Amino acid sequence: MSSGHAHSHGENEPIVGHLVPYSTLFATGAALLVLTVITVAARYVDLGEANIYLAIGIAVVKATLVSLFFMHLRWDRPFNLMVLVGSMLFVVLMMVFCMMDVGQYDPTLDQGNAPAVKSYLDTNAKYAPVNVK
Repeated sequence: MSSGHAHSHGENEPIVGHLVPYSTLFATGAALLVLTVITVAARYVDLGEANIYLAIGIAVVKATLVSLFFMHLRWDRPFNLMVLVGSMLFVVLMMVFCMMDVGQYDPTLDQGNAPAVKSYLDTNAKYAPVNVK
């Protein structure tokens, strides 16, 4: 007699999601370690303003690897990937709004130390900044 279930799983069989081979997980982990070493090495290279873009680029690649392979988004429904990408775009949009706001107040910012900090540094020579040429 049929129990009326349309699927072929037994009553006690667990429903398993996508199983990733160990080789894929180890390759992803090795890539993350290599990217971490590159991030640390890039700290010692002076690229000027490009250092921050390099660090963010490496972080984006690492986050993409983690979300695709460790979070199984590569094999998941496209809707979940859309939610992830949409939330990341929302964060970038909020950061852009914050940077625009800071840009509006830039002419009113006081360059250098606050007056109380400056007087404290002037009276305590051991905390004064060292001029390096």
